[in-house]
Amino acid sequence: MGMISEFKQFAMKGNVVDLAIGVIIGGAFGKIVSSFIEDVITPLLLKPALEAANLSKIEELTALGGVKYGLFISAVINFVIVAFVLFLLIKGMNAAKKKEEAAPAAPAGPTQEELLIQIRDLLKK
Repeated sequence: MGMISEFKQFAMKGNVVDLAIGVIIGGAFGKIVSSFIEDVITPLLLKPALEAANLSKIEELTALGGVKYGLFISAVINFVIVAFVLFLLIKGMNAAKKKEEAAPAAPAGPTQEELLIQIRDLLKK
């Protein structure tokens, strides 16, 4: 029972659960980006180039008798889009943190030195 309880404790730590959620969301986001590439980018931007090559999808690009470099180009486009979206997300989070940190704290009252000066002045009187 000791090993099972240790595993349960490990699996239920916040970091492990956060990582699992991140991986699941990342997989779903990857599908969204792939659909964006195949259904939006390719038809709108790459259509003239693909029609010139007599192709319907970028993944069909081949060279030297079967080297599918179109799959590589598609993966690179996917990566660039994911990286850019993550960059914007992190940039927004950092900007929000800076605004939080930049907010001035309300003065808590006189400092210790000011209080000592006031006491000294009262004792002089």
